[in-house]
Amino acid sequence: MNEEIRGFVRLDKVIPDAVFDIRYYSSFNFTGEKIDAYEAPFAYLTLQAAEKLKQASEELKKQGFNIKIFDGYRPQRAVDHFKRWAEDLSSTEMKAEFYPHVDKKDLIKNGYIAEKSSHSRGSAVDLTLVYINSGEEVDMGGTFDFFGEISHSERTEGLTEEQIKNRRILRKAMTDNGFIPLKEEWWHFCLENEPYPETYFDFPVTEAL
Repeated sequence: MNEEIRGFVRLDKVIPDAVFDIRYYSSFNFTGEKIDAYEAPFAYLTLQAAEKLKQASEELKKQGFNIKIFDGYRPQRAVDHFKRWAEDLSSTEMKAEFYPHVDKKDLIKNGYIAEKSSHSRGSAVDLTLVYINSGEEVDMGGTFDFFGEISHSERTEGLTEEQIKNRRILRKAMTDNGFIPLKEEWWHFCLENEPYPETYFDFPVTEAL
């Protein structure tokens, strides 16, 4: 095993009943193209984050939910890909789906796209909930990677009581198990005591781990 990836695990091996929708392995994401260094449709996390996420998942299962994971560890070159895309103002094919109310030239200025991501440290995860019985995604009042205020984690304006409740169920399970929510994204959580707080990794996401 590459020394750089020692201490990381593949989430489907730790939480086999989780649902996976690895958006950056496909073109269905805000860029409209497959993202650099996503060589297989898997999600990695550090072992510490994966174990805590499993605990959160077990708590959610008791409430009738499975977790659905969109992304975990994100190679630095993928973050670089996002930045290149944001600087190319001609590429706007996914605007209606992911950033209808934001001018693309403002994505970096407004903080939607950055040069570094906590995902590259290996202990951040993007996820939502699905109902165990039906497999249907829970209504969170907004979609993953939507650039706008409706995505803010404690937003109530414009949301139904059910949507607010669903966001709080996810947030409580995650924060009770050592994760910190991101104010701007209801789906994003980072382990509070992450093992590599200053390291931004760049090994690719492959099937081999």
